[in-house]
Amino acid sequence: MSGKVKAGLPVVLFSVALTAGSCAPVRLCCESRGTDLLATGLVGWQQIGGERGDWRLEDGVLSGRAVSGDAAGPRWLATVDQYDDFELSLEFRIAPGADSGVFVRAPLRGDPTYAGMEIQILDDATRDWGTLRADHVSGSIYGVQAPSERMSGQAGQWQSMVVACRGSRVKVALNGRKVVDTDTTYYPYLYADHPGLTRERGYIGLQYHSGVEFRRIVIEPRVK
Repeated sequence: MSGKVKAGLPVVLFSVALTAGSCAPVRLCCESRGTDLLATGLVGWQQIGGERGDWRLEDGVLSGRAVSGDAAGPRWLATVDQYDDFELSLEFRIAPGADSGVFVRAPLRGDPTYAGMEIQILDDATRDWGTLRADHVSGSIYGVQAPSERMSGQAGQWQSMVVACRGSRVKVALNGRKVVDTDTTYYPYLYADHPGLTRERGYIGLQYHSGVEFRRIVIEPRVK
């Protein structure tokens, strides 16, 4: 969920040598071999905001260090490489009340939810959120496109997500069901607040607000 990432945050490069699992089983397209983004630990990632050690990888599971409130400031992980057209698959597990997201085509400065795009990860079942907008629930392009159906699993379960970007076309599958299939050119009225909708290239990012773990993060660049 948005609202906590600011421009000009420090970047910390990692050099942890740990390995993760194989490609996630859920695909939007045909099965193929992608690049395991955790195969070399966190070497291929850069930390935006926070402090060294905020993120850790153990037994193939990536998690953020728990903090209280907003005092520690915004924290997210960005890939070292940028991507334009790709298919990204991953698994995540959330704690009760968790809030996170996956950033795509994001720059390193500014709020990646708006400067790029955020695919929402949220414990939709918690009562703490009050009444959620449809484009704020899990699987949505945050603030842009609601999922076609609610496919989020229960807190404590491993769930799967696949995000495919090709040109202006964006697709999202959550727990084996395609929930978003849209085109960023459909939303010119949102470009002022969501300039990331017009970006053709950027970083993949993992947001950590609270209570989320990731594993089996695999990306396959696509040819236009």
